Amino acid sequence: MIGHKVKIARAAAGLSLRDLSEQMHGRVTAQAIGKYERNEDMPSSGVLMALARALGVTEEYLLNDEELVLESVEFRKKLHASSREEAMVEARTIYLLERYLAVEDLLQLRSVDWERPRGAPYPVKDFRDAEDAARSVREDWDLGNDPIPQLAELLEERGIKILSLDLHDIDGLAATVRRKGREAARVIVVKQSTWSERKRFNLAHELGHMVIEVHGALDEEKAAHRFAGAFLIPADPLRAEVGSNRTSISIGELVSLKERFGVSIQAIAFRCKDLGIITPTAFSTLFRIFTQRGWRSHPFEEPGCLDPSLEEPKRFERLCYRALAERLIGDSRAAELLGISVRELDARLDQDAA
Repeated sequence: MIGHKVKIARAAAGLSLRDLSEQMHGRVTAQAIGKYERNEDMPSSGVLMALARALGVTEEYLLNDEELVLESVEFRKKLHASSREEAMVEARTIYLLERYLAVEDLLQLRSVDWERPRGAPYPVKDFRDAEDAARSVREDWDLGNDPIPQLAELLEERGIKILSLDLHDIDGLAATVRRKGREAARVIVVKQSTWSERKRFNLAHELGHMVIEVHGALDEEKAAHRFAGAFLIPADPLRAEVGSNRTSISIGELVSLKERFGVSIQAIAFRCKDLGIITPTAFSTLFRIFTQRGWRSHPFEEPGCLDPSLEEPKRFERLCYRALAERLIGDSRAAELLGISVRELDARLDQDAA
């Protein structure tokens, strides 16, 4: 039945029932579309074609009976984010994941649950346990203490699907993806336009939620923050750079550390405070400066901001090119999967060839 697919595609496009009817030039009413979505009626072949055109999808997509469900959805959002935007982001996530998993199926790649580190979830009763959890993940994944150059790529290698969307009042999403007859997958959505240092921290924060299990009255969000800081900025190399006990630290030094670890100046200041490298007084002084300079409010434009494209996930795109090269799909299908025109696809392939 196509009801679920129509509803997902409509929500992903941000359309109401009435909007979709208007996009179809009134060929069917909003009430009729509602019946399709509730599987109370089936559209004719002509209406199905019109629905697909209006929603920017293929007829095959609407007729496919694969159904994904997002569970344990956690948003990172502003207080005034609307429920409509939340629904649109969830639907867009499902829509893109269906494409992602379809390409993996074509290439006969096993898309199983993510590569959970040994011992996870780690029990966390205080913030030092979150620190230990980050160290354990690094050890299990053989990362050593070096900065992680591309976190999105690393997480995708470990089986976590990373999607980048054009978001407004929502900064990201993390969820478990349930599929009929298959193992669960994990997905993290990041805001496409935000600075890469913020993307990296958000990704590490969501990884923290996946690998720690908070006990007692400990604040889970703060525990995930502590995990993220420890995962991106291990204690030993930071102390080697700045020392173990400082009464102050300059903005210039923080910018240099930002270039080394790929995180925000504010995250480094928090990390120095958490490790006792700087005093609470020095930390408060720094954050007064950050506030005065506007770095704590949108667009969070600190010195040395990292280009948003540096942490863009690329695996899905690579898989589409591979499926095309292996003649498992044609140009039009590859373009449809990537959400671009055939002309844009040709331009990308010509660039790759050059």
